[in-house]
Amino acid sequence: MTKAIVFGVEGDDKLFIADLEAGTVKTLDSSAGDLAKIAALRKGGLKVVKKVDFAVAVSSAKAAFSGHVEP
Repeated sequence: MTKAIVFGVEGDDKLFIADLEAGTVKTLDSSAGDLAKIAALRKGGLKVVKKVDFAVAVSSAKAAFSGHVEP
């Protein structure tokens, strides 16, 4: 099972990592290595999805917990 997910949010240049076991989300340093390459490609509109079968951005955690997710 996946233990962490690296993600970016449209309109935000930062990359984040969600540690699913610890229940935390932290900002990643995407200024070097492969993360820097991904960050540069994201600026051009590239979307990368690997081993994630559902993801949606919501206006708040409250909305998601209430079951309200707009397609």
